[in-house]
Amino acid sequence: MTTTRAPSKIIPRAFPGIRPNEVEELISNSKVNTYAAGTVLCREDANEATFYMILQGDVEVTKLVNQNEVRLLKTLSAGDFFGEMALIHNAPRAATVIAKSDIVVLELDKDSFDSVLKHSSSVALAMVKEISRRLRQNDEMAIEDLRMRAGELAQAYQQLAEQDLARRDFLTSVAHELRTPLTVASGYLQILQKGTLQGSQLTEALETVARNIGQIVSSVNDILFLQEIELVLPGFQPVSLAEIAQGILKKYEKKAAEHGVRLRVRNERNMPQVQGDPKSLERALTSLVDNAVKFSPHGGDVEIIFEKQRDRLNVSVEDHGIGIPPDQIARIFNRFYHVEKSGDNLFGGIGIGLAITRQVIEQHHGKLNVESKPGKGSKFSMSLPLGNDEHATLPPL
Repeated sequence: MTTTRAPSKIIPRAFPGIRPNEVEELISNSKVNTYAAGTVLCREDANEATFYMILQGDVEVTKLVNQNEVRLLKTLSAGDFFGEMALIHNAPRAATVIAKSDIVVLELDKDSFDSVLKHSSSVALAMVKEISRRLRQNDEMAIEDLRMRAGELAQAYQQLAEQDLARRDFLTSVAHELRTPLTVASGYLQILQKGTLQGSQLTEALETVARNIGQIVSSVNDILFLQEIELVLPGFQPVSLAEIAQGILKKYEKKAAEHGVRLRVRNERNMPQVQGDPKSLERALTSLVDNAVKFSPHGGDVEIIFEKQRDRLNVSVEDHGIGIPPDQIARIFNRFYHVEKSGDNLFGGIGIGLAITRQVIEQHHGKLNVESKPGKGSKFSMSLPLGNDEHATLPPL
């Protein structure tokens, strides 16, 4: 049962020190009103002239910050009061007050209050004291808010500085990754144009040109794909990630062998299909496998592991390579993050593979997790929902 406070108990709390007869005079000049939940009693920045004492129910006091964020300052209940500034000052409301539940309030407007003040010095003194206390309280809240905002601005500035540095590093990496194969391919083409190469030398030159052009095409496609994937994906359809994994296995056999890596797929048989875009999912899984092979400079096993859990399909790519330092894990999915060197090992690439994977998985309503220990290896896990056929043509929002 909700408690209703008597006005004769609340007014002395609002204005300590006033006499009983003055309490009765204030009550006689006030009125009791009932409002439904959701009613706005005070609106921020509005010029209003009513003081409220809550007899029953609760209200929420909120303030608009940063032009679009509504922040809850406090909740007031029976026995509390608000809007006292309107009685002595014509300034706009400093906050918005909304009824959280059905409420009963005692209302006193400025004209009625002024009539009481004409022959009641104790009410005036009590009001001045209360307003001073509230102003000090508001100043403390404002200072704390400014401190918090200053901290948020400093953090945002730091993030912008890091992003700007990352973008410059990214552009440098892209320029390097494109310039090197372009230069190599161009040099060999000039030699080929002279017609001086024959036999195995000619074959080797053509293979070098093809390999470097392939590297350029792959880098450009990755950059374009990352931009295009932000658009709406095509209609979803049943996709067998097991078949995609087998295709990636064949594609990377040669590269894995060059790194001394044994690449294999585990538990892929009889795995259910997921609803999605096959090309995007293939790109996401390919990026994880490519990273696993690349960051296993000393060889070892790289495994694509399948596991069904209720209504989800989990696909993990696990390696025993260089691993990831704990302080770097939060950054590895950033678009511009790139590992160039670990110990004596240099790594190529432009560092957007994991950004592609994360974007794809999020657009498929999935989750991407990573477990890693420096020097021990990493395990990236994609968890995708097993959709129904009725959703096959609906891309994620």
